Amino acid sequence: MKRVLWLAAAVLAAADKRVITHEDVWTMKRVGDVAISPDGKLAVFAVTEPGYDPATQVSDLWIAMTDGASPARRLTNTKSAESGAVFSPEGSRILFSAKREGDDQPQIYVLSLLGGEALRVTSAPNGASNPQWRPGGGAILYESGVGGGAKPKFNARTYDTFPVRYWNAWLDETKPHVFVQELKPGAQAADLLAETRLAASAGFHGLQNPLAGGADLNATWCPDGSCVVFAAVLNRNETMYAATESHLFEVPVRGGEPKQLTSAGHSYSEPRFSPDGKSLYAIQERTPKPGRIYSLSRLAKWSWPASGAPVIETGSWDRSVSSFTVDTDGTVYAAAEDSGSDKLFRISGGVTEWARQEIGGYTSPRAAGGVVIAKHSSSMQPPRVVRVSAGAGAPQALTRFDGDRLAQIDWQAAEHFWFTAKNGRRIHNLLTRPPRFDPSKKYPLIIFPHGGPNSMSKDDFSTRWHMHYLVSPGYVMLQTNYTGSTGFGEKFADDIERDVLRGPAQEILEAVDVALKKYPFIDGSRQAALGASYGGYLMNWLNAHTRQFRAMVNHAGAVNNESQYGVNDGGYMREIRMGPPVWERGGQWMDQSPIRYSQNFRTPMLITQGEIDFRVPLSESLTTYKLLQRLKVPSRLIVFPEEGHWILRGENNRYHMAQVLGWLKTYLDPEKPVWP
Repeated sequence: MKRVLWLAAAVLAAADKRVITHEDVWTMKRVGDVAISPDGKLAVFAVTEPGYDPATQVSDLWIAMTDGASPARRLTNTKSAESGAVFSPEGSRILFSAKREGDDQPQIYVLSLLGGEALRVTSAPNGASNPQWRPGGGAILYESGVGGGAKPKFNARTYDTFPVRYWNAWLDETKPHVFVQELKPGAQAADLLAETRLAASAGFHGLQNPLAGGADLNATWCPDGSCVVFAAVLNRNETMYAATESHLFEVPVRGGEPKQLTSAGHSYSEPRFSPDGKSLYAIQERTPKPGRIYSLSRLAKWSWPASGAPVIETGSWDRSVSSFTVDTDGTVYAAAEDSGSDKLFRISGGVTEWARQEIGGYTSPRAAGGVVIAKHSSSMQPPRVVRVSAGAGAPQALTRFDGDRLAQIDWQAAEHFWFTAKNGRRIHNLLTRPPRFDPSKKYPLIIFPHGGPNSMSKDDFSTRWHMHYLVSPGYVMLQTNYTGSTGFGEKFADDIERDVLRGPAQEILEAVDVALKKYPFIDGSRQAALGASYGGYLMNWLNAHTRQFRAMVNHAGAVNNESQYGVNDGGYMREIRMGPPVWERGGQWMDQSPIRYSQNFRTPMLITQGEIDFRVPLSESLTTYKLLQRLKVPSRLIVFPEEGHWILRGENNRYHMAQVLGWLKTYLDPEKPVWP
């Protein structure tokens, strides 16, 4: 009787709500970078108000009191985006990077929180980014590109080393340098790496950022302001035959050759000092080698001045630090993927989960003065800024954007479940129900394995493949964290390197069998499969090895291991994943290459691709499409000329999702016969 009453209440509640739309997904406000004041009382963060027309989109800085005493308010009011906001040591000003009216490139601005307009303080020809205040104030550092030379009269790209392109862009000769500038009228910036042997070396470069574009050095001031610590790649020119490493360096502000602080065998990034200046922290990753490719991101610590090997604060913890912050008292808080969620941990003589959240997860923690803030999101909540306290209580929201709109949507939190696969591994899954859900009805099933493969399906808000939008026509979605997924330990993530497709695909098919038994509302006769990047690679493998899906969607999925190696932006790492060099034809090069089994392709497939995707180039999708056409399998190819690995432009994304849902509807219709 209680269950009947519960179901009746649920139906009545759902009747007042509506189905999510693409406009809901795309146009809700998006919270970006977050900074906290030295006393922990204020938070500044970027907020983007998206539009389908880029001309209508705006992005500004907002400010909020961390005690929630007053609503967050807009701090800037321009169409250009601001990034990298940081508080001054006394907390009354902020620095940020922006391209404003009259700027050819982004420059550094300083804004007083007491009022007045932001003032531009740099004039870097190639733009300025990642600003940092000198301890005590009075000067700043920033990063800017150097090199490349004057634009020639001819139009050609010439290379003598590798790499030549990265994700969505061709590379040029520009390299990031660190600049220091006094905050005085007429002050000139000093390039700390000019004429150094390090910056002139063939392999020197910054750490590439696939989403933001370009490369940076993670530069930060030493505690006394006499030097700068930064991270840089030493051997980028060896990408085709060796694993590259990034190391930490110290360079005096007065000039001189940078001193390397870290040793070979690991890479380091994100150097950060404790507020008392006595400790230096950084993220450490083991250098890949045959047999041990994937590495956890661990937290390393040195007493300052740094010398010798660091203490690994998370050495016995089998999870990766995704971001971290050091509070005024020296306590470290870190965000990490763990068992299907983003969680927040306290690191102090060990690692303990610090705050529990049943729905969604935490990212980007910031701490000062005993106050911890972070971004919280779920599939039903775009990222918001929250104040987090220890324990299992709900976080205190400091932003409440789009609250009324979110309350109108009919959706349920994703359900987590586990099963033991035939190979003995415990496999985590997420199941998402459709709107207007009625457990007495039968719903088609769509599976959506994540890309990577070293990534994780989790309860978060995606603007590109939003789980609730994908199930909005009346589907159930299954997302399986197969072997290779992150957040389940280093060995679990690394084990995919010796079984790149066959094992994960089998686990996903077993997950479908488990879900069909566990959830009687799933219609096993109507199944479809979607995947992007590595997930698209899986689509090609599954198309050749199972007939259980009525339709597939494949975005940017590789089909030929050999041609993918030849045309993508990677180098040696692809080789050690597959086994021997490609010319030896052993290992996984041919055995786990979908094209070798393509005579079995039978499932209708929608193939989508960005034309300037250099991670999985267009040639892979064209090959898949040609094979399907050769075999007379219903197939459609959609190419986005302006897009790279991700479909990021609003109208393109809307069209993309409309095509995806249209393709699924065509084949999941209950009257549609299963493809022979």
